Amino acid sequence: MDTHARLHETISALADGELAASELELAFAALDTEEGRQAWEAYRRIGDVLRSDRRGHELSADFDARLAACLAGEAASVPAPLSSVSAPGVPPGLAEPLEAGPLVQR
Repeated sequence: MDTHARLHETISALADGELAASELELAFAALDTEEGRQAWEAYRRIGDVLRSDRRGHELSADFDARLAACLAGEAASVPAPLSSVSAPGVPPGLAEPLEAGPLVQR
């Protein structure tokens, strides 16, 4: 995962109250950056809207279709997890055996 995505994931988890205590230092360091403060503000606003009882805007009739298309486009650009990739001739789910190389004396 790249640094930008990690920063946003950390700040999102902090905003949701789901951040592990071991990652608090990383989150606070991220909030010391301009990008981190902008991300915090965005996630805070999103949370405020999701928790709000007010419904200020009606969604357009095709909103769900457009959202699904955007998400499908993002999913198509994400590389496959390593667990689903196997070497030729190795059935999925089975680890390929490692070969030991020569030992190097120091």
